[in-house]
Amino acid sequence: MKKWLLIILIMMSALVLAACGTAENDSDSSNGSGDATQEDQSSEETPSEDSGDTEDSKVYKIGASQIVEHPSLDQAYEGFKQAIADAGLEAEYDFQSAQNDQNNASTIANNFVADDVDLIFANSTASALSSLQAVNSSGVEIPIIFASVTDATEVGLVEGMDQPGEVITGVQDLHPDAIKNTVKFIDTYFEGATVGLVYNAGEANSVTQIEAVNEAVEGTSLSTVERTVSTSAEVQQATNTLVGEADVIYVITDNTVVSALETVVQIANEQDVPLIVGEPDSVKKGGFATFGVDYFTIGYRAGEMAVEVLTGEKTTADIPVEYPPNMQLFINKGAAEEQGVEWNEDWDEDAQLLETEKE
Repeated sequence: MKKWLLIILIMMSALVLAACGTAENDSDSSNGSGDATQEDQSSEETPSEDSGDTEDSKVYKIGASQIVEHPSLDQAYEGFKQAIADAGLEAEYDFQSAQNDQNNASTIANNFVADDVDLIFANSTASALSSLQAVNSSGVEIPIIFASVTDATEVGLVEGMDQPGEVITGVQDLHPDAIKNTVKFIDTYFEGATVGLVYNAGEANSVTQIEAVNEAVEGTSLSTVERTVSTSAEVQQATNTLVGEADVIYVITDNTVVSALETVVQIANEQDVPLIVGEPDSVKKGGFATFGVDYFTIGYRAGEMAVEVLTGEKTTADIPVEYPPNMQLFINKGAAEEQGVEWNEDWDEDAQLLETEKE
């Protein structure tokens, strides 16, 4: 009897051990399946490389620097923004005017670099020089597109028209024939005149133009007399000293003088002195005539360059510096009457006639 009880106990123990082994195997199998499922889910939740902004949705940060606010530079800025918009790009602009102060221009440029903007639009020679210095000093390659620069090579922005910089290129505002044609116009219709020049000797672009005027005058019946200023507040007095000495006043695209052009126009009108200017917007403000260019067009072309750079299609080093696309004679007939100019019928066909804009 005892023998049978022992056999039964051994058999029951074996059954219990077998059951436990089966349960442990089932548990191990379940845990393995669960781990595999978690790995699949983790793989599916990995962010896609395309989850960031696409080119179409990107909003570009553009710093826009301008040495001073006056109609020509303002038109170039408007043209620049229009080209960006026409290309379908979205942009946020940080527009800063240096109020005709070179120190302010430098501060603005350094702030743009610190803000890590995508591109700088430098609208004037002073703004372009400050921007290039700030970018070069920082070691950060922020592209610069300039406009309204008289001679980019002369002031050292680039090595040549077909040699743009690693971070800079743009559109000049002085057509190579503009000053020659203007001097020829004065020589033709005001033979033997003394031409009065008022400019800021601190503006590199102005010095370049004055040198070009004096060179163009050589061999003509004309002569020149110069007055220099350092601020717009000095323009009226400097212009007044030309009365009785100058037969014609010629205001080049000097930012300091153009920002105070109304005082020059007033003197020209009161003293019956023909006022020749450097661009069409000054004709609209009361200047008599210019061989000039449309600044909106200059800015627009600069904007097209910016689009190519922002989208990665080109770098600034791939885009040569350009001259203004068009140049023509603009005349303000009302200003001619105010300044005692005898009208020539040829001007009706040769010039685009403009009127003085009312404030």
